[in-house]
Amino acid sequence: MKVWMTGGICCLVLSLNQSVLAQQQDGLFWLGRVVNAAHKLNYSGTFVYRNGGIEETSRITHLVEAGGEIERLEVLDGSPREIIRNNDEVKCYLPESHTLIIEKRRQRRSFPALLPASLSGLTEYYSIRKGPISRVAEHESQIVYLEPKDDLRYGQQLWIDVNTGLLLKIGLINERNETIETFAFTQLQIGGVIERESLKSKFLAQSNKWRVQHVHATESRAEDAVWLFKTQLPGFYRLTGMKRQANSGGPESFHIVYSDGLAAISIFIEASPENQELGMLSMGAINVYKRIAGKHLLVVMGEVPQNTLKKLGDGIEPRGK
Repeated sequence: MKVWMTGGICCLVLSLNQSVLAQQQDGLFWLGRVVNAAHKLNYSGTFVYRNGGIEETSRITHLVEAGGEIERLEVLDGSPREIIRNNDEVKCYLPESHTLIIEKRRQRRSFPALLPASLSGLTEYYSIRKGPISRVAEHESQIVYLEPKDDLRYGQQLWIDVNTGLLLKIGLINERNETIETFAFTQLQIGGVIERESLKSKFLAQSNKWRVQHVHATESRAEDAVWLFKTQLPGFYRLTGMKRQANSGGPESFHIVYSDGLAAISIFIEASPENQELGMLSMGAINVYKRIAGKHLLVVMGEVPQNTLKKLGDGIEPRGK
């Protein structure tokens, strides 16, 4: 009898494990569709970003051609801003200050292209499962849940277009199961002809009289020579590190990014300014931790729980301290 019961329990556990594995594989299939669709489809639409008390509406146009991707993003609320991206070159037009910022960005995450190119390793720190069918902006969508396996990261809920795999909506879920941030299309056209003329900035003609700021970011591990990173967060790896210089002859600063594939943490190390407010603060889903280390200000920020930032930030010290 005991042997029969033991065998039955083993069969039940095996069946449950197979079911969980099937759910994960199904979820990963849908996430893979999201990665491809964001970069390989033509689309145009309007989406809304909500974060705490902040709400911002943007219009996006994305074109794929032989030379790669071209994208125009126009913020429709508040101060006018426009971003034109041609592959990894990004031009940000700020008409109120008559400024054009030009920068090369190898690592780019913006809605709806929010997922990394590689999804390997996600299942070690997130449970992935498929949810029901829903509708977003008149498009039938498949819901996929990503639930964290520890307290170092937030969960996510994705709405994915059934026909094309394009991400239609995404929500960030905190430890209390509250949605603290969303991106969501309210109007969207996928496919069809997009005129290249529609991807030009409406400020292009007047910007030749503006101040042009070239932001130079050099890929580097130079911070390793002068800084110790004592705390290793499970699942988070160093994604990139850059020396940044906003103006020629100006002070250099470090910008290091850690990621688990979904969540990203930015670390900024710069000369310490006077009268700087230190400690933890929150801006909706974005948490920011500031502290002084030696003669430098450390700013650690990301859409992760506060304890994650503090653990990482408190472990950063100048070498030789």
